[in-house]
Amino acid sequence: MALLSVRDVTRRFGGIVAIDGVSLDVDAGKIVGLIGPNGAGKTTLFNVITRLYKPDSGELDFDGRSLLRTPPHRVVSRGIARTFQNVELFRTMTVLDNVLVGGHTRTRPFRSRGAEARALEILDYVGIARVARRSVAGLPFGTLKRVELARALVAEPRLLLLDEPAGGLNLEEVSELGAFIRKLRDDFELTVLLVEHHMGLVMGIADRIHVLDFGRKIAEGSPEEVQRNPAVIEAYLGAETAAA
Repeated sequence: MALLSVRDVTRRFGGIVAIDGVSLDVDAGKIVGLIGPNGAGKTTLFNVITRLYKPDSGELDFDGRSLLRTPPHRVVSRGIARTFQNVELFRTMTVLDNVLVGGHTRTRPFRSRGAEARALEILDYVGIARVARRSVAGLPFGTLKRVELARALVAEPRLLLLDEPAGGLNLEEVSELGAFIRKLRDDFELTVLLVEHHMGLVMGIADRIHVLDFGRKIAEGSPEEVQRNPAVIEAYLGAETAAA
């Protein structure tokens, strides 16, 4: 059953088409990869789903209801949370306060004993409880990524959008991340939509993969099917290399 359904979505910036008639389904409980070369429209699609961008045409349904009638500030309360390719945190606030922001739709008041306890529990889950009281300014990039993840998880989403979570990680860390994303899915009963350039990670954990190129979807299927698809090979390697 599709938790998220994207139908014929197009988004333009002036006269430039960023995504053009893209359709895809994300089934409940699955890890779904969204891949493509730089500039393919992956993050643009994330921004459309989370209502940061308004599509020029098309339909978005989440859990059987239109997302297009949902104001951007209500998307989290609908059950969708995300991380960002370029970390978006409040640099003058502590790690804990940044995570508390993510839980504002679930707990009232914003800072309460229960809210702090839940935020600290999530920080411990992602392995950074030790820096809860520190300012995010100056923390390593990998730690900042985990702060963003904790902020998303504390919102108790049903759909988690991860935008390049492996950025800046070494091979060993990427392998650990793959196992961790699977654990997240199971422990929090999540559906995951994953944008990632690290093909080993995506192919290793995704149940299904959608491929964008120049704003259009060129392929979808299992990891094995996508890896063998000539259009995908050409998009990543170039026509001359793919034909060699």
